[in-house]
Amino acid sequence: MNTYQISGNLVDVLQQEIYPATLHIENGRIISIERNNNVYTQFLLPGFTDAHVHIESSMLIPSEFARLAVVHGTVATVSDPHEIANVMGVDGVTFMLENGKQVPFKFNFGAPSCVPATTFETAGATVSVADIEQLLQRDDIKYLTEMMNFPGVLNKDPEVMAKIAAAKKYNKPVDGHAPGLSGNAASNYIQAGISTDHECFTLEEGLEKLQLGMHILIREGSAAKNFEALIPLLHDYPEKIMFCSDDKHPDNLEEGHINQLVKRALAHGIDLFKVLRAACVNPVLHYNLDNGLLRENDAADFIIADNLHDFNIIATYINGQQVADNGRTLISSIPVTPVNNFVCDPLSPADFRIPATGNSAKVNVIEAMDGQLITNAITATLPVTDGALLSDTTQDVLKLAVVNRYRKAPVATAFIRSFGLKSGAIASSVAHDSHNIIAVGTDDASLCAAINGVITHQGGISIASDNDVQVLPLPVAGLMSNLDGYTISKQYSHFDQAAKKLGSALASPYMTLSFMALLVIPHLKLSDMGLFDGDKFAFTNTMI
Repeated sequence: MNTYQISGNLVDVLQQEIYPATLHIENGRIISIERNNNVYTQFLLPGFTDAHVHIESSMLIPSEFARLAVVHGTVATVSDPHEIANVMGVDGVTFMLENGKQVPFKFNFGAPSCVPATTFETAGATVSVADIEQLLQRDDIKYLTEMMNFPGVLNKDPEVMAKIAAAKKYNKPVDGHAPGLSGNAASNYIQAGISTDHECFTLEEGLEKLQLGMHILIREGSAAKNFEALIPLLHDYPEKIMFCSDDKHPDNLEEGHINQLVKRALAHGIDLFKVLRAACVNPVLHYNLDNGLLRENDAADFIIADNLHDFNIIATYINGQQVADNGRTLISSIPVTPVNNFVCDPLSPADFRIPATGNSAKVNVIEAMDGQLITNAITATLPVTDGALLSDTTQDVLKLAVVNRYRKAPVATAFIRSFGLKSGAIASSVAHDSHNIIAVGTDDASLCAAINGVITHQGGISIASDNDVQVLPLPVAGLMSNLDGYTISKQYSHFDQAAKKLGSALASPYMTLSFMALLVIPHLKLSDMGLFDGDKFAFTNTMI
């Protein structure tokens, strides 16, 4: 029988009380909590939960994600396997479930609701209503993931409504995804059974959805950063707010996780118990998770912090097992055989040519927004040379390309502003939602070289510059590495810095690039089928 005791100042978030106590732990559970009058310098708290994250965006398999996350006091995630599902369907979801179970960490996966996300892009798989029904019957599938097809909800699309009905049937919550939705449309969306939204980017939007009954997830990821805009909501709605990262690259995960949001919220003057309610308690109650919350008979999931200001994590425990010690992970790496779905032949620079007449042409341009998933739709006049449209680095208007990685098809091209590259190109097979290959570059030869580097490795991120191509392979579905997470963090950081040396001023160039094919976020995006107007929800032309 595994029995031991741990003492400290216990932070009881539910009762809003801090007192000295000793936890008596037996076989992974807290069998009793004994108050005392001792003086302790350390604090015992429930572990943190990321209330919405795509593990795949860390470029790490779940077992490696866990190794990095526990160091920061994270004991659980509410994980949407939407990315790998778009590549491999239910088989991809199964891979995530099985890999996650091999380590002491509480992954809570959902049934992906929108695979493919739209009919305006090519995905690698379909997750049907029957698939959703089968997944939701499983005890290890906790919810229906973000319902991005909000027009389908509002128009009562039969397939969309059948998926929501299946979640209700098994008494599992439905996550939302409705950026900018307001008024009657927001009300109708919520009344259909949608319980959360992590896409609010203004205080007014978050407040309206809260008042309509939603839980709001405050997101701070590698690309989308909404914390500063939304954190005032926590003052008045502590039982309806959660923290999430959504998408977090490995270098950022190595630096910190939900613990960073806790510290920032406290720095905003928000009450400690309200902050911890969002970080520890609300996800457990909303998604019916089995995380312990430092109560008798709970699972022994908790963290030890040195103080309640800096939140330096001394140790992390999951089911009574210590998994992190003073910044060092105690979870071992698990060998993994990659799974993938990648059918793509190398290309030539001619495949990226955009024919045009005259000396110049006016074009529609995607304007990327640093720290946001939304884009602006602008126009520019570009030079025509030898009968083809070219990038113009003086205007910071560069060519964007998306290549179908599931079958042979013409290359889709458009133009984008804000990447800032002065030469070369970057490419990635991480391209939400369908994960075709996406690249941005200053010339066709560089674009082709960067994309061919990804194709050669059947997935990865790459950079092409001065006739040199570097690739970080992502052999698991073209989304994740099967190597040590700390190694991938350092390698990714090298690519991030290399892109910035080419001129990019974006905080996270590869993460921003990965969202330029995300059609369900306005206003202008590029899929493998062409330039897409997110407001009209229809294709549009590159040239005006």
